[in-house]
Amino acid sequence: MRKKILFSAFLLIVIATVYRFFVFTPELLSFSGPTMGTTYTVKFYTTNDVESSRDLKHGVDAALVRVNKLMSTYDPNSELSVFNKLPANKSSTVSEDMVYVIDKALLISDMSGGEYDVTIGPLVNLWGFGPGKREDKVPTQESIDEAKLRVGYQYLQLDGRRLTKKKDIYVDLSSIAKGYGVDMVAQVLQNSGIESYLVEVGGEILSKGLKVDGTPWRVAIESPAGGHDIAERIIPVADVAVATSGDYRNYFEENGVRYSHTISPVTGRPITHRLVSVTVVDKTTTMADGLATAITVLGPQKGFEFAQKNGIAAYLLVKTDFGFEEHPSDAFKPYLQ
Repeated sequence: MRKKILFSAFLLIVIATVYRFFVFTPELLSFSGPTMGTTYTVKFYTTNDVESSRDLKHGVDAALVRVNKLMSTYDPNSELSVFNKLPANKSSTVSEDMVYVIDKALLISDMSGGEYDVTIGPLVNLWGFGPGKREDKVPTQESIDEAKLRVGYQYLQLDGRRLTKKKDIYVDLSSIAKGYGVDMVAQVLQNSGIESYLVEVGGEILSKGLKVDGTPWRVAIESPAGGHDIAERIIPVADVAVATSGDYRNYFEENGVRYSHTISPVTGRPITHRLVSVTVVDKTTTMADGLATAITVLGPQKGFEFAQKNGIAAYLLVKTDFGFEEHPSDAFKPYLQ
């Protein structure tokens, strides 16, 4: 009788263990979709059912639609577009989301001495990389000089939720809005109790926690030579954001000359240096996104010095006559081990 009781108890323990393993072991799920003129992907571990995951996707889609509705220059009715239509010396009360992103963009503009400028919009539009019909045509020097007169982050003032333009400027958040979108998707996951995830929007990434086997998520830094098909480096990430800026993604050619979508507010022209890719690791994707663009505009030497001076984890790829040369900042080197 005692043996039967012990056997029954043992059997119950085995059944409970097996049940717990199959029912409570987190499962890796993922979903994706279009957003902001690109795509997004979310990977996460959960013990919830598929129906709950569908609800999670609805929440993610809603968050991305909201960011786009606030910060897109392609939507003429977005909060940003409405502000851009205001004449000089006018103000607008903006959302807390806009306050956060504008504040970070102004910070990076100031850090870079204006070589990254959140009011770069007139030049971006002039070169055909903004909303409207793209003509892939080099503008005249006269039109470049005229557009430069409408660029200057110092003419954009933020006081609480009051945003004011002191001049007829045009704010462009394309260098930082995708990063903010990633952060907002992560917030949806956090609010749903998801503790391990990887969010990607147009190449900007945020990681949280570890995978179910206890290892960190791994992120590929794409090679400028092969785009999404070839990885230049693969780095482990946990609880950090990763953003990459590159002049090889969006450009046009005229008379054999390539014109990058990354415009210098100083020259009013696309960058021409040999820094082809910058990857930044930061706590938020908002800052990682903006800082990667700032370093790209600054170029290989000034960009590297900027990263070193500010303790930014940056990985620069510089084109040489024989391929590409790596220049990781001191703060980035731990990710290469």
